[in-house]
Amino acid sequence: MRVNWSSCRPLVSIQEVTKVRRVGGNGASTRQLFKSTLARNEEARREDISGTDEWTNITPTIERLTNRKLLSNPAHPLTTLRDIIFSKFPEQEYTRANFLNPRVSVYENFDSLNITPDHVSRSKTDTYYLNKHKVLRTHTSAHQVESFRVYPTPGFLIAADVYRRDEIDRSHYPAFHQMEGGRWWSPEGTTSVKELVAKIDADTAKIPTSGIQIVDDTLPFHAGNPKQDRQPPEVCIAVTNHLKRTLEMVVGEIFQDIGKGDPSATKEPLQIRWIDATFPFTSPSWEMEVYWQGEWLELFGCGVTQQRVFDQAGHPERVGWAFGVGIERVAMVLFGIPDIRLFWSEDPRFLEQFAPGVVNTFKQFSRYPGTSRDFAFWLKDGTSPDQFHDNDLMDIVREVAGDLVENVSLIDKFTHPKTKRNSLCYRVLFQSMERTLNNDEINVLQDNIRESLKIKFAVELR
Repeated sequence: MRVNWSSCRPLVSIQEVTKVRRVGGNGASTRQLFKSTLARNEEARREDISGTDEWTNITPTIERLTNRKLLSNPAHPLTTLRDIIFSKFPEQEYTRANFLNPRVSVYENFDSLNITPDHVSRSKTDTYYLNKHKVLRTHTSAHQVESFRVYPTPGFLIAADVYRRDEIDRSHYPAFHQMEGGRWWSPEGTTSVKELVAKIDADTAKIPTSGIQIVDDTLPFHAGNPKQDRQPPEVCIAVTNHLKRTLEMVVGEIFQDIGKGDPSATKEPLQIRWIDATFPFTSPSWEMEVYWQGEWLELFGCGVTQQRVFDQAGHPERVGWAFGVGIERVAMVLFGIPDIRLFWSEDPRFLEQFAPGVVNTFKQFSRYPGTSRDFAFWLKDGTSPDQFHDNDLMDIVREVAGDLVENVSLIDKFTHPKTKRNSLCYRVLFQSMERTLNNDEINVLQDNIRESLKIKFAVELR
């Protein structure tokens, strides 16, 4: 999603929110700054994160990434993409926020969003824990409840860095960026469900049609993608129509604008399609995909906001929607960036290719040869391969070799026929984006990875 070369008003923090109040019916607005009263978020900013416990698994490498603040660079491609998307949402309706502290409570990241205690995303293999009460946010949805509670406009937009323990390859990185958006309506001023639906429909009618080809075989709701019991069907349908019309308009304008400025872009009509999905904090839920340069590109995950989220926000009477999108995934396609590590590069040969508000194709400045090394080891007696998580090895590799590794993959599992001991073998591709690595330094990295693996997991190296 990117296009449009106009810039947005400077973003504000959660502490200083731009309050926009529509005046009369002419769309004019007034701006007023106020201090957020969210004591919990303030506490998260001030808290000394040195308090650790048995849940702590954040590494120094990951902690350093939390200080990079890529979205503060106006020329960075991620910032350009964020600004382009933001520019499609009226400022008098959607408060902009950014640079939120990535350290959030377990309540904010999971509990407030109806994510069950046994959900896999809560696992230490998936999430970076500062301690049992605090994590590095795994999604911008961690701020959904507070945004529905405190922002004065009926909508909000957030763009921020998020963190997940993940595999190592050209499309995955433990730190990346997401965008979150939400919109709500209150029955205040209405006397019936019919009047609330009319209120929502009137807002939907103001949204320009996208002019793109839309494939939508989904139903407004059904047993596999249900509406919420507390929500009348007419309200669910009205909220859904506003959500889909909004995102269709945004995507249509963005990709069509980009296509006009890109001679290589396909001249075929832009197509999008809707697919049923499941998220803990929306129901019903969908994903939107766009057909771009010969393939379907997943964009938004979205849906009708769970009423329990509004309950947590202190506004149980409200109804609304929310969406989320991974910025890197789309930026890699639109800017032609082949490796997600490049977004974090400080090499001027990368950074100087981009300018604020401009979508241009990345020019590869070098492709250095890579070298693969295999790591084989016996697990501790009685340990099955399923009890050793790939992400534990990924963190060791990242801590030792940083961004000098392009890919790590499991290539073999073996169980000894007599001893029943289990062996794993991983292949690590050492490849710098900036220079050629020599064998001596690769050997040092390999030895350090092996030694760290041996110390941390008591494996027997082969």
